[in-house]
Parts: sequence; structure tokens; C-alpha cells
Amino acid sequence: MVMKLPMPAADNVQLVTEIVAERANGVNATFFKGIKDEWRERVRQYIEAAGLPPTVTTWAAIQPRTTSFLNLYLSPAENSVQRPLLKSMRDNDLSICPACGESGRPNTLDHYLPKQLYPHFSVTPVNLFPMCDACQNAKLDKVGNAQTPRFFIHPYFDTFVAAQVLHLEIQAPFNAPTFTLGVVEGLSPSETNLVRTHLRELGIEKRYAKFFRNEHRRLLRSVDRLRTTGQDVQQALASFRYRAEEPSLNAWEHVFYGAVLDNPDFIDYLTNAELPSYL
Repeated sequence: MVMKLPMPAADNVQLVTEIVAERANGVNATFFKGIKDEWRERVRQYIEAAGLPPTVTTWAAIQPRTTSFLNLYLSPAENSVQRPLLKSMRDNDLSICPACGESGRPNTLDHYLPKQLYPHFSVTPVNLFPMCDACQNAKLDKVGNAQTPRFFIHPYFDTFVAAQVLHLEIQAPFNAPTFTLGVVEGLSPSETNLVRTHLRELGIEKRYAKFFRNEHRRLLRSVDRLRTTGQDVQQALASFRYRAEEPSLNAWEHVFYGAVLDNPDFIDYLTNAELPSYL
């Protein structure tokens, strides 16, 4: 969700109609037919409210039938309308997790509004998006609390994350630096608070620490080779940052190399100082 995703192509409201129609002769036919109109309306409300909790409310009347909704997601029939939709969303070609920016293809789907609390959105495409295991284990069924009603960036509706929202500050000594991962300047107060909450609740700064240590070591090795071969260090690092722009400006590598290039003292160290012997 630090990466803007394109809106799913499926018709979220029409999907409800098709799911209900598929159950016209089943044991749950009466139940689904009876809730079809309100179900469709709640999906419309979700879209109009951009998935914003607590604007999008839970549905107490259908809680006793939660399993009936969850089965649509967990056990879709072979010829069901939602099965190919779910498969196509899982078979993504992403190279980073859109929720955190870490490299690696996300191998599972997450429900922005959790399916246990909002079972009627369990197969609503706009409520589903790829997410890595680490983010999903951190997110679980969290939505928000009384002080902060919304914890997480929405990958379809929060368009401001198409720009870079993560900011990294690297502190000396540069042979063993420390870092602070935060939010770029220039966002609105509500956007800034949302990004900070998102980072906190998914534990991204703590997870970034391991990446930072490894990437710093790789950086020093790369710079050592660049200097040995007489290449321009700053120009090469700018190329590294450029290559990391896709698929997101909030990819961890792009944030890292941007922080290096924006730090004149670090650039001076990499260009002129004696590099550590542990390379």
C-alpha cells in the first residue's frame, strides 16, 4: 500500500448479482436472494467511501452466516464466477509487495477490510490485493482503533502513494551507519499520519533494518569496484536509483539509493574515504 495499484477491472457490484444467480438452485438460494439488493448497495458504499473505515460499516444481520460468505473465497467452486477472478489476482507479476515495498513477488491476497469482520466483502475485487506474508502476519484483522480509525493505506484509492512517500535518513559513521525511516515532507497532515501509522502497524522500519544492513554492505562492495575501475561513483549510484524506480518509488532499493545520493557527506565518504576492510 506504499505502491499505487490499478483498480481491478471486474465490476464489483455486478459480481454480487452473478454470485447470487449461481446459487439460485442451491441450499443457500433463499438467503442470498434475500440479501442481494443490500449486498449490492454495501459494495457501492464501499467504493464511494474508498473503503474507509469506519465509514464502511459492518453488517450485523449476516454475521451468523459468515461461513457462507467465506466459502466464496476459501472454497470457490470450479465453475464459479469468482474463481478465475481470484486466480488472476493471485497470479500477479509484481516484483515487490505493494504494502511495504520489499522485493519479492507477493504470494497471497489480503482483504483491506478483514473478511472475518466484513465477510460480505470477502470476494469484492476492490477489497483484495496482493500482499507478502510478513505484512499479512502483521496486519491480520486490524483496521484501526478509537484514536486512529484507519491504520492502513488503501492501494487502489490512496492515489498519493504513486509518488514517493517514504523518506530515509542515513547517519554517520558511514562505515557502520544508522538510519531513520519516515515520511517525506510535503504531504498533507492526514496523509503523513496515515503513512506513519501504516509503517508502525506493519512493522516496516524494523524489517527495513535488516535490508539496510545488507544493502549498505553491497553498496560498499559496489563502490570499491567502481573506484578500482575508475568509474564515477555518484553517476553509477544515480543509475542504481534509476533502475530501482520500477515498479514503485517506494521500493526499498529506490528509497535507499535516493537517501545515499541526497547525503553529500555520504557521497564524499564513498568517493574519497578509505573503505572498511570487511568488504
